[in-house]
Amino acid sequence: MDADALIEWSLERAVAASETPPGPPTLAAAIRHAVFPGGARVRPKLCVAVAHACAPDKDLTTAAAAGAALELLHCASLVHDDLPCFDAADMRRGKASVHVAYGEQLAVLTGDALIVMAFETLARDCAKPCETLANLVMILSRSVGAPEGICAGQAWESERDIDLTAYHRAKTGALFIGAATAGAAAVGANTMPWRAVGERLGDAYQVADDIRDAVLDSEILGKPCGQDERHSRPNAVKTYGLRGAVNRLNALVEEAASSVPMCDGADSLRALVLGQAKRLMPESLVASIA
Repeated sequence: MDADALIEWSLERAVAASETPPGPPTLAAAIRHAVFPGGARVRPKLCVAVAHACAPDKDLTTAAAAGAALELLHCASLVHDDLPCFDAADMRRGKASVHVAYGEQLAVLTGDALIVMAFETLARDCAKPCETLANLVMILSRSVGAPEGICAGQAWESERDIDLTAYHRAKTGALFIGAATAGAAAVGANTMPWRAVGERLGDAYQVADDIRDAVLDSEILGKPCGQDERHSRPNAVKTYGLRGAVNRLNALVEEAASSVPMCDGADSLRALVLGQAKRLMPESLVASIA
């Protein structure tokens, strides 16, 4: 089973477990709605790619479990982010957001259940000694909670004065840092050199998201556009201007690639990181800015 299939298998296994009796069927349906069909699965793929780069000959089951857990946490954050008390977004990934499809109460519970499911998935599928599992639990916990996880990132939006760097680093960068360091931890490699890769990639994805929110329409995005403007939130386009934000994005992708530490699969991982620039800034988007 290749890495992508292993990630999807782990996600399907986790979601299917919530659909068994005597659980409430509507909550189970809402959980599946939030996870499938997925987006690009960038975070779990980064996790597995780092593990493979560090140790090409090692089994990737634990890395895939960590990646699936990160994806469940990401899905939980999207469900909560779309709620009326935050973005009040009625669409996600080209379909109705969970609170629109199943109601606000079930959307809150779906996000909560996905967070718990992430750690259950990691505990169930981690094929490594307890020390590795403990390290991965710590990495994922820091990626989600306070002071620098995605909960903190969402909370920055309630502050009167928002630190843009801290806001973006927590809201988006935290799970990328978690993905890169969890990939290393899953194969017993030193996690510290990989933090910079996650930081730069997370920053790049946030800048790209700001650009797309400002330039593209909802049909292309698969979610409401103009959210930052609507909610008076700071973003890269306001800070740097549109062209400046594009230049910032390109610089961050280059920095992410150059941050990849020396390892057996460094060259292929650098190429993968650079290849993400085309996905972040498709030709149609570049043409609309030119």
